[in-house]
Amino acid sequence: MQSQLTTSPAELRPQFLSVGAPPTTRRIAFLNRAATNSALPGLVWLGGFLSDMRATKASFLDEHAARTGCAFLRFDYSGHGESEGRFEDGTIGAWLEESLAAIRQESKGAQILVGSSMGGWLALLCAEALVKSGEAARLAGLVLIAPAADMTERLIWDQLSPELRQQIKKSGRCLLPSAYSDQPYPITRALIEEGRKHLILDGTIRTHCPVHILQGMNDADVPWTHATRLVEHLAGDPVTLTLVKDAEHRFSRPADLALLAQAIETVAETPAQGELPLE
Repeated sequence: MQSQLTTSPAELRPQFLSVGAPPTTRRIAFLNRAATNSALPGLVWLGGFLSDMRATKASFLDEHAARTGCAFLRFDYSGHGESEGRFEDGTIGAWLEESLAAIRQESKGAQILVGSSMGGWLALLCAEALVKSGEAARLAGLVLIAPAADMTERLIWDQLSPELRQQIKKSGRCLLPSAYSDQPYPITRALIEEGRKHLILDGTIRTHCPVHILQGMNDADVPWTHATRLVEHLAGDPVTLTLVKDAEHRFSRPADLALLAQAIETVAETPAQGELPLE
């Protein structure tokens, strides 16, 4: 039996989770919808660069969770949304630490990690970390929307002009125009250099769970060829890649969101890696 829609996202007040040791402790805002159908895996939302937990896709997933009865956890990285911190102080490592803390402390049972853009990279890093720490049972699957794996190097640094690279080296940052805001966004030297500790596209990637990738072929921020390259490195795991010819990076049209819901349902029905039938 499907549950009824309850409190709207705008009416929800966030809770806060403390992450990190002093002096870098930060309070991370999160929203957590409890499950009413324990047979379904929960959902964890990992948003994109400069996005927040009340954006379109996250709100859609909250409505999906309310209808189906699955649990749903979403949160803002430090420097994003309602969480503490300055965006310019953020790094992939810090946001990964926050993601893992939220998953470990605020979710129960197996989860489908739904990552968008940078959140797709973080979802892959979370899966790797959970498997290494003996917590593979927390993973029911991954649904990745335009996953920006290794984005700090491949999609930012490699695309910068020599002048902007030099500016980052000398002053510690540069400002880039945003297609989604009137304000430019800062790219810091710390973001680039620390991001190099988390690059994954130079070797085999194992998630030990089913993965479904949704990718728009009209995406100006994460080229569709970036998704096909990721698939090549996801050896040993069941992977589905859905290319949508006219979809852009936002992937938020009604048809796109319907594909997202279908991908989640498909992953939820796919056996975990250890349960795959022998050939």
